[in-house]
Amino acid sequence: MKIVFMGTPHFAVPCLDILVANGYDIVGVITAPDKPAGRGYKLQQSAVKKYALSKGLTVLQPTNLKRKSFIKELRSLQADLQVVVAFRMLPAVVFEMPPKGTINVHASLLPQYRGAAPINWAVINGEKETGVTTFFIEQKIDTGKIIHQAKIPIGDNETAGELHDRLMETGATTLLKSVNAIAANDYPQIPQQEAEVMHKAYKIYKESCLINFDQSTQKVHDFIRGMSPYPTAYTAMPNGKTLKIFKAEKLLQEHDKPAGSMHTDQKTYLHFATKDGFMNVLELQLQGRRKMIVGDFIRGYQFDK
Repeated sequence: MKIVFMGTPHFAVPCLDILVANGYDIVGVITAPDKPAGRGYKLQQSAVKKYALSKGLTVLQPTNLKRKSFIKELRSLQADLQVVVAFRMLPAVVFEMPPKGTINVHASLLPQYRGAAPINWAVINGEKETGVTTFFIEQKIDTGKIIHQAKIPIGDNETAGELHDRLMETGATTLLKSVNAIAANDYPQIPQQEAEVMHKAYKIYKESCLINFDQSTQKVHDFIRGMSPYPTAYTAMPNGKTLKIFKAEKLLQEHDKPAGSMHTDQKTYLHFATKDGFMNVLELQLQGRRKMIVGDFIRGYQFDK
């Protein structure tokens, strides 16, 4: 079975690797164009491209998925199946091309958390469980028939980054299960049944990362870990600079402090007040400085007397 793989970030690499390792014929890899990054703005290859080149695979990097030249080149690969992992939306002319269809790996238990940031939102919303879903792509995003799902628990203090790494591996094994089933022509196609309450996984923008301390300690804790390590929750310091918070722990206790107020002994701890307690900051980064543990930050920051 000939497969075209489409993906860009590190999350997609184990999925491509497991197909290669199991002998599937990857006739082409579609990934994002190289982009300038870093201080020197040198062109950087995507994680998927780097892996594909290391395995001698054919790589295509279209800027326009509807362009006739790309469609012609994609059709010439004569893929039986297309696999999409962390790529962009496909036009119908692309996802309808292969005879066995186009499947996607999504990092949630669909139909919940359709959208661009399912891992972040599952943690932000305090979910205790999530997983991955393989499904056939249809016109409406993340709504196609389900092939397989795999569930995993979310730890009470787990960050989105930590969950991302576990789902990355779960996604690869679930994808292999689905591709094997399609190759054997023995696979389920389960219509998605929407629940009474549907959670969305909207794309997260910088302005969405500002911490609202005027809520429960649990909600603030879930927000911080759901944004860590990227795009990172932040608050404002008295000097006007932003303070990114990567890790913090809950301190539940009654107090009369204003929500969001900062408290420190200027030696060992940095707390921000919530409605029913404090967030004890553990790992942070002040605007213009490196990421550090709270003790190092306190010793180097000039607090107002």
